Amino acid sequence: MKILANDGISKSGIAHLEDAGFEVITTKVAQEQVANYINTHQVAALLVRSATKVRKDIIDACPSLKIIGRGGVGMDNIDVDYAISKDIQVINTPASSSNSVAELVFAHLFSGVRFLHDSNRNMPLEGDSNFDGLKKAYANGIELRGKTIGIIGFGRIGQAVAKMALGLGMKVIASDSFVGKAQIRVEFYNDQFIDVEIFTEPVEDLLKHSDFITLHVPSQDGYLISKKEFEIMKDGVGIINCSRGGIINEVDLVEALDSKKVAFAGLDVFQDEPTPAVQVLMHPQISLTPHIGAATVEAQDRIGTELADQIITLLKHEI
Repeated sequence: MKILANDGISKSGIAHLEDAGFEVITTKVAQEQVANYINTHQVAALLVRSATKVRKDIIDACPSLKIIGRGGVGMDNIDVDYAISKDIQVINTPASSSNSVAELVFAHLFSGVRFLHDSNRNMPLEGDSNFDGLKKAYANGIELRGKTIGIIGFGRIGQAVAKMALGLGMKVIASDSFVGKAQIRVEFYNDQFIDVEIFTEPVEDLLKHSDFITLHVPSQDGYLISKKEFEIMKDGVGIINCSRGGIINEVDLVEALDSKKVAFAGLDVFQDEPTPAVQVLMHPQISLTPHIGAATVEAQDRIGTELADQIITLLKHEI
């Protein structure tokens, strides 16, 4: 039985599937050729990340397809309900990438509060001719410790962010329409831990009280953060989006940065992927990464193994 991992899969995931008797194909098939490839090779399971779209046309055209797997959390690129209506199993790996995404949030936060995104651009250009000038320009950094981080969306990734924030000595507040409270366990290397109970609050209160705001919500219609929300925030707030493109109005974000209402932003996702707006890419107060939240060796290893386990459980009786 054949598995097409069209957006890649870890070596451990491949090994796990092959040990169970499956043939794993890692050929990258162009979007418009996916259905034809599945039919030609009688693929039973299609594994994707965010690049490949699995819409109604592919589902209808591929009678051999039994499983669609998403390596990661969100499944915006899959017509999930329609697939299920056609008796196709849809699986994902919601817990595998939480830690990696949370660490990237803090990479952007540290970059913002210490101007690393800008100094890394300017040091190669002026470091040998204007060292003292750059030293002065980047001399007013701030610490994260003691500051308030507001987490919008308090699922697995939001709670992973909370753990790291608590470990840094930050105050954590959160907002979520579906989570009223969560017990966050912060574990240490020597098997000690602390438990902290966090109650969520209305998003308007979070916007007012946060020094930094990070977004961890699913894809949705309309903007979650636009001019109205920026006006509620503290002056000099930092905002991070490692969640979904299109939930921040980027025109309003640039305006808020230019007016100093927002001190800095960190973006891993963009409204117009894979061609983000030039105004965003060139802005000196934005730390930028190209949608790599889950792109760590450890996360991809966990994702591959978890997908393999689910596929083996679902299909083993058919081998």
